[in-house]
Amino acid sequence: MLVVAVCAAPMIASYLTYYVIKPSGRTNYGDLLDPRLYPIPPLESKALDGAPAKLEDYKGKWVMLQVAGGDCPETCKNSLLALRQLRLMQGKEMERLERVWLVTDDKPIDTVLMREYDGTDILRVNPKLLQAWLPADQGTTAENHIYMIDPLGNLMMRFPKDADPNKMKKDIGKLLRASSIG
Repeated sequence: MLVVAVCAAPMIASYLTYYVIKPSGRTNYGDLLDPRLYPIPPLESKALDGAPAKLEDYKGKWVMLQVAGGDCPETCKNSLLALRQLRLMQGKEMERLERVWLVTDDKPIDTVLMREYDGTDILRVNPKLLQAWLPADQGTTAENHIYMIDPLGNLMMRFPKDADPNKMKKDIGKLLRASSIG
C-alpha cells in the first residue's frame, strides 16, 4: 500500500493543484486588449508640418503610443522619457519599436521638448475620435496610459496609470521575443 501511495501521490497532487487551487497563469503586467474590439479608426491625424500621417503608416513595427496635449505637463514628460528609455532598454531589438505621441489639441509644442525626445513621432489627432477608440481604466483617461500596437496594426496592450518601467520592459521584451514579425 505504501508503494501505491507513493506512486499515486504526484498524480493526486497534480489534480488537486489544477482543479482546486487553480493557478492564475498571468505573467503580463499590462492589460491585454482584444484587437477586434479596438480597430484603429481614421483619426484625421497629421504630422506637425500639416502633412497627412496615419497610425497605419507604422505597420511592420511595434508602436508604443502616448496621448497628451501640446503643452505636455510633467506627467506627459515622464511618459515621453519612459518611452525613450524603454526603447533603449531593448538593446538590439530597439529598432523594432517606434514611439508615437498623439497630440490632442492645437497648442504649439515646445522646441526644446521636441529636441529632447527626438525620434518620437508626433501626430495631431481629432480628440473626439481618439477618445472613442482608446480604452481607459475606470477613473482614468487615455492620457494616463501607454498603449502598444502590434506590427499588424492592432491595438493589443494597455499599461496601467503610473506604470512601473521595469515591469513594462519585461512585457515588451516578451512580446519582441515571441513575435517574429516587426
